Amino acid sequence: MSGRLLQSARNALDGLSALSGAPRHVGSVTAYDGQMIEVEAFPLPIGSACRMVMADGSTVRGQLVGFRGTQSLVVPFRQDAAFVMHGPVYPDGKGSFAEVGDDLLGRVIDAHGSPLDGRSNPKARLLWPLAGRNANPLDTGRVTQALETGVRAIDTLLTLGEGQRVALVAGSGVGKSVLMGQILHGLKADVYVIGLIGERSREVRDFVETKLPDSRRNKTVVVAVPADFPAQLRLRAAYRATAIAEFFRNKGLRVVLMIDSLTRIAHAQREIGLALGEPPTMKGYPPSALAMIPRLIERGGIDTVRGGSITALYTVLADGGDTNDPVVDTARAITDGHIILSRQMAEQGIYPAIDISKSLSRTMSDTVDDEHLSAAMRFRRLWSVYEDNRDLLLIGGYTKGQDAEVDAAISTYPEMCAFISQYQQNSFNFAESRAYLTRVFRHG
Repeated sequence: MSGRLLQSARNALDGLSALSGAPRHVGSVTAYDGQMIEVEAFPLPIGSACRMVMADGSTVRGQLVGFRGTQSLVVPFRQDAAFVMHGPVYPDGKGSFAEVGDDLLGRVIDAHGSPLDGRSNPKARLLWPLAGRNANPLDTGRVTQALETGVRAIDTLLTLGEGQRVALVAGSGVGKSVLMGQILHGLKADVYVIGLIGERSREVRDFVETKLPDSRRNKTVVVAVPADFPAQLRLRAAYRATAIAEFFRNKGLRVVLMIDSLTRIAHAQREIGLALGEPPTMKGYPPSALAMIPRLIERGGIDTVRGGSITALYTVLADGGDTNDPVVDTARAITDGHIILSRQMAEQGIYPAIDISKSLSRTMSDTVDDEHLSAAMRFRRLWSVYEDNRDLLLIGGYTKGQDAEVDAAISTYPEMCAFISQYQQNSFNFAESRAYLTRVFRHG
């Protein structure tokens, strides 16, 4: 038997159990348009994973995403593979699951769970569904425990809680990744899961070496897929990172999940949806791209049955600075809070460039006391008053004494700017930041 035929036979037997009495469907490639493969005689449900045999006998993984007549549509995980007409397509039983386990801690893996850090394959043998497990909404707990991030503007004015899902929204180059690193330094948890999806390859190494603290490395799992990888792999990486976080939460652990970025994931689903023939709606996004966002975000939160939690942070790229972008709007509506970064503030040298008036934590009233909440509301009010009257002040159209609140906003604005400004390497104590806020900005 030739080497090619022998390899093809091995592929056919791969994953086939002698204990299973059920027949296994074997499909056949009938068409390929550069993105979608049409497979006949492959009656498996949507979402099923498969393996396709190439001209040289090697295999490429793929996923069934739809149907066209009697043909099954499969997205391959490699676009440059040498597909052959009537090449066999085999089901991949484990392809719809993520291999999970404690051996993943301290590792950097790709969308398939293969190592990127030059070390051996993780010895993770437990399986967790990539799409997650159905959960009773009444098993999701309330967010009542405040978390310390070390970022003074967030801790005092946008206080986050354990189990909260937050969108970090900004245009390109305004400081999303830097702020993610600052938050990662300050947040204390049992496990950290980082999804670097659809970004530049350079940023993966940069994040691991400069943004990931040494004290966190052995408690962190990084799932990375750069922008030049196929759309289905970018989606798969997001689902794998979330599945890993769910596994550790199921063990009763406190997990921090960071996904950078949700926009790239939506772009990947847009590519697939349009290739399937879905009608484009707002800004070219098909319905499936926007429907995918709540399905992903809703997998976070507190599990009252097991006692674990997933505190999730998703970065969202506001294309062209448009905060009314469909992805931004959808993420803002489904998360428990949003942090908006302002390009104007970044240009003024205020970092982190958090736009206090447009940012919000929906759970803050449940995680802080009344004195803290009152002082934060006073700060936000003065900040908004100053921003609303900025143009009038710049042209000299306001005279001191005309409005007491405007006078208060003008006099405290330098102090407010100094309060929310923070160097990247600095970290502030939650109690001290709260004490300063309540002392200076209490209602008077």
